[in-house]
Amino acid sequence: MPTPDLKLSEKDGYYLRSDFWVTTSNKQLAFLQHIYSLVKENGRAAVVLPDNVLFEGGPGEIIRTKLLDLVNLHTILRLPTGIFYAQGVNANVLFFEKKSENSSPATKNLWYYDYRTNIRHTPKKNPLTFENLKDFINCYLSKERANNEQTWSESNPLGRWRKYTYDELISREKVNLDISWLQDENLIDFSNMPDPEDFLNDIIENIESALRNFKTIRENWY
Repeated sequence: MPTPDLKLSEKDGYYLRSDFWVTTSNKQLAFLQHIYSLVKENGRAAVVLPDNVLFEGGPGEIIRTKLLDLVNLHTILRLPTGIFYAQGVNANVLFFEKKSENSSPATKNLWYYDYRTNIRHTPKKNPLTFENLKDFINCYLSKERANNEQTWSESNPLGRWRKYTYDELISREKVNLDISWLQDENLIDFSNMPDPEDFLNDIIENIESALRNFKTIRENWY
């Protein structure tokens, strides 16, 4: 497992600390390691971080693996675009607990709440409020999270509260934790696209119809 690299840290923008798992120039990844180092045993933390922390390879993969193994990373809240960062940047809240017992992996299940897909907020016209997050809070505050019920299921694909096991997460390529399962209404569903030949025929028919209309206008104009 890579450790803080003294030679690498001599480059501009890189961070070297003996309590970090890996040396990186990524400020968000360095910040996450810093937060981990500050949390005491049985302590809890909630950290707002952009999407790249969840999928970036190299140091990111190492850090995500360490988090799953060493802390109970139990919840990720996917936030709407532009809430904490610049417009167009997606962010998440990572909730974790630093357990005192040496059970490995510390993360048994990771719960996701997708409050991003098909949700739009703007600072002035439609700001994010406490009421918007009440459903997430109810899911999060379940007394026994291990026995919590998912709102997502095969019969309810629109459910926003879903659980993934450690084995499912650690087996993903680069331990990618950027997970979404809801269908974005703004994306084209290519599975429902018409046959290409029919599609082209419709375009030709529309163009020919437009040409006939233009000819009629010209004839009547003169």
